[in-house]
Parts: sequence; C-alpha cells; structure tokens
Amino acid sequence: MNNSDRPVAHHSFMEKLIAYLLQFGNLTEGDISVLTNKFQVLHLQKEGYLSKAGKVPKQVGFIISGVIRMFNYNDQGDEVTTYFIDENRLVVDYARFESGAVAPDYLQAATDCTVLIIDKKDWDALFDLIPAWRELVNNAVKHAFQIHLERRTSLVTENAKDRYLSFLKQFPMLANRVSQTHIASYLGITRFSLSRIRKSIR
Repeated sequence: MNNSDRPVAHHSFMEKLIAYLLQFGNLTEGDISVLTNKFQVLHLQKEGYLSKAGKVPKQVGFIISGVIRMFNYNDQGDEVTTYFIDENRLVVDYARFESGAVAPDYLQAATDCTVLIIDKKDWDALFDLIPAWRELVNNAVKHAFQIHLERRTSLVTENAKDRYLSFLKQFPMLANRVSQTHIASYLGITRFSLSRIRKSIR
C-alpha cells in the first residue's frame, strides 16, 4: 500500500491521539502534522487480530473505540486472557516490536474496534522527524507498563470476589462489553464462579 492509498486518519481521531501523547511531552504544530501523515485508520471486527503469537509485532495501535484482548494458550491448550486494552490507550507488545522479537501473545478485538495504526518503518522515522519523540514515547511506555503492573498485582494478592471488584474499578466500562468467559479467564476463575460473584454483589 503506498501513501496515496492509505485511509487518512480522521481529524477527530487524531485529536484523541494527540491529547493522549501530550500527557507525556510537548509537540509542535509541525510535529502534529508529521504524526497525522503517518497514522492510518484500521477498522477491526470483533475477533479479528491486531497481531498474533509466533509473529513479530509490526504495528503500534491507538484505540479510538472498542476493546482489544491480550491472550495466549496454556499447556492444556486453553485460552488465558492476560489483559484488556480499551479506548485512548496504545496497544502493542512494545519490547518485541522494538527488538523485532517474536510475540508470545495474541492481540484480538474483544469488540468491534477502530484503531489508529502506524507501521515499524514510519514509527522509526518519527525518532528522526520529531525531536521530542524518544522522550515522549519512553514516558508513555513507562506509564502503560506501570498501569499494567498495578492491575496484574491485584490478581495475585486478592481473593476471587475482591479480584472482580478490582476489575470493575480498573475497567469500569468493560463488564458488560466483553465476554464473561474472557473476564473469568483474566481473573483466573471459572465462568460459574464469576456468575456467582456477580449475583452476590448485585
């Protein structure tokens, strides 16, 4: 796909991305213009894949609408949901994207999604084109990792009911948007246990 064939990133979509990025550093009008020309829009249907395990991640995404689920398979061949990424967040296995290593996880749309994406070549070009880009990206990646760590820690230290209550606090908009099976998997409990917990707190 050449540049003229790309779906142009919608102005309101780019505004959301820029607002997110400005939390982590400064961008000039020129920088914003460069970014607008590098990102494109991807509409991903539910259960479609942004990236797959066993392959090197090739894109960074920013979720405009929808939820992406990260999962892998355990030794028994069962799916294990390890994370959810919702609106106004970057979505990428950044360490493997940067190093060109194979990813251990799948990134799959848990709902219909609209995502702004940029490929590796264009992403790498931004480090030369935008002076503040490296610091901004480092800050954004650290922030995302910290949130991920905090959310995962509660799954280790809390009982099943408290894990679900923490989930509702951490992902307030997700409980009725994504599969209960996926939520149960993320919490490390059975679908039956999740159903019982949900009934007990109504």
